[in-house]
Amino acid sequence: MTDISEADRAFVWWIARRDPRSVVRVAALTAVASANGDTAIERFLTSEYDYAKELAERRSARNADFARRVLETHTAEFAPEVHAAARRAMDGTSADRAWFAETGYAEAEARDRAARERSGEQQEALAEADRAYVRNLAAADPGPQVRAAAQWAVRPAATDSDLVEFFAYDWASAARLDLEAHRLRMADNEVAWRATVNRLVTEARAAEQAASEAAGEAEEQARAAAARAWRTVADNTDSPRTAWAEAGEVAREQAANWHAVAEAARQATGPNWAAVVDFSAENEHQWTAERDTIAEQARFWNGLLEQALAGEQRMLNEN
Repeated sequence: MTDISEADRAFVWWIARRDPRSVVRVAALTAVASANGDTAIERFLTSEYDYAKELAERRSARNADFARRVLETHTAEFAPEVHAAARRAMDGTSADRAWFAETGYAEAEARDRAARERSGEQQEALAEADRAYVRNLAAADPGPQVRAAAQWAVRPAATDSDLVEFFAYDWASAARLDLEAHRLRMADNEVAWRATVNRLVTEARAAEQAASEAAGEAEEQARAAAARAWRTVADNTDSPRTAWAEAGEVAREQAANWHAVAEAARQATGPNWAAVVDFSAENEHQWTAERDTIAEQARFWNGLLEQALAGEQRMLNEN
């Protein structure tokens, strides 16, 4: 039988580890670590998640998440000015992070660009094969943010500096946004689905209990009501089962894509592709981990469907 409480706890733990919004991660971790157990998990799913989302949308939280994302995707080796500015923002005050989001990032990015152009090393290392690779990403990469970044890098008015910046950090930033968007979409949907289905399961169990305590004509009516309640549970597994199946395909495609990128980066030479090696391998790892999480969610919803259908049949069959 599907253990709903255990599955809820595992899902909230996933949010605590993977949600890109620090405020939401803290709220999820607090629920998982609470001495109140299942009550804290249920409260998180029914109300605290939405409240944490609202807090995450406030400017101070968005600025902190932006600085953290920049720090993780702009390395000291390939974007030293931006990396240092992001580090100062992360270690500083809310005002420091606001300044970084509003002007500091753009100013540091301009300094990095000027330094690369003075050196000329990365531009000189560009080959036609590099341009062709990015043009292919612009047309066919599975991530919409990566496609958009690649399209900008090879637009008709683009310069070699644009292409260098794509390799240096735009590719990594866009890839992170694709992963975060995937996680946010699935987390938002799953919280809503679980809050609804948990209530429906509680109602179905109560209806079945009522049927077991009834007699005569009242029992027949109660069993029919309980059967309908379990059927409602079953029907409410359709959307999540479809969505998680589709998410599994996305994760498999992305993991394969980043495996290919990592291989290309390891085989290529020059300073531009050197920037791609670490983040491409990390993205392959992250999307592979997503596949495992998605499989776990799919098993939960398929198991719940079987449980609901079994409950419906119990109520429809005569004793």
